[in-house]
Amino acid sequence: MSLRPHIEEAIRNMPTAQPEKPEEMLLSRKVEHDVLTPVEERPAVHKMEDFTVPGPAGDIPIRVYSPEGEGPFPILMFFHGGGFVLQSIETHDELCRYLTLNTGCKVVSVQYRLAPENPFPAAPEDCYAATKWAAENADKIDGDVSNLFVTGDSSGGNLAAVVCLMAKDRGGPKIAKQVLIYPITDYHTKDETSRYPSYEENALGYGLSNIKMSHYWALYVKDRKDGEHPYASPIRAEDLSGLPPALVISIEKDVLRDEGEAYGKRLEEAGVPVTFERVQGTIHGFLKAFPKAEESVETFELINAYLKE
Repeated sequence: MSLRPHIEEAIRNMPTAQPEKPEEMLLSRKVEHDVLTPVEERPAVHKMEDFTVPGPAGDIPIRVYSPEGEGPFPILMFFHGGGFVLQSIETHDELCRYLTLNTGCKVVSVQYRLAPENPFPAAPEDCYAATKWAAENADKIDGDVSNLFVTGDSSGGNLAAVVCLMAKDRGGPKIAKQVLIYPITDYHTKDETSRYPSYEENALGYGLSNIKMSHYWALYVKDRKDGEHPYASPIRAEDLSGLPPALVISIEKDVLRDEGEAYGKRLEEAGVPVTFERVQGTIHGFLKAFPKAEESVETFELINAYLKE
């Protein structure tokens, strides 16, 4: 499918120069909040609360979004994208508002520690700790622990998948479903030829490039051993059986397309029910960048339907 008109326009306005060094990726921190939709123009939710929960290295900030109606509500843990090194609760505030309005869940957005200041496994440990806290304190947020879901976009999709692995390995909490939104699932370096054709097909010109992905990995993990750990690369886990049912959302023009779909296929082979959805004519990060676009509306509706099945 050809790119949608608003995506073509967005690509025309993207810088074409690629970062030469991993450290250049951190420059985005200075401007990533400058391009957000003004707060007054974001969709309103019934209630929004910021507080902290205990983590392995100190308090973890979370933001809880509440829908209208009477609880207890299903709990949807949300882990933001940004290559493990960028972005925040605030950069994904609008996306979480749309998730709350569309799913009727209590959305719990987690501000995990970022690399390179806090490399692997800081991020998954924080996300697991926040999920465990939500399960053990569901009554405090008017949540239904029997309907505990995890989701995230890009690196957040990786963390959602990894939290499911950690919950399995550590005896809980019980996660009902996982929604993996164009997830990162497999480690690679800039010197390696990727096993996934989408890294070559969509290498440049669609926002997230193969060069940027290798830089993110270089900042996130200290060495190859860490990168190959299942809590960094969930597709490398030996046993995926017994994990929660999954919705895997991929994108036609995305370097991550094939590794996300490959992880879904590995889940299927392990006996895990998987629903696949490849969104056509768009690029990485569309759900956050264009939440009102037709393809985003359809994706929110898909997530809602999947969680309520």
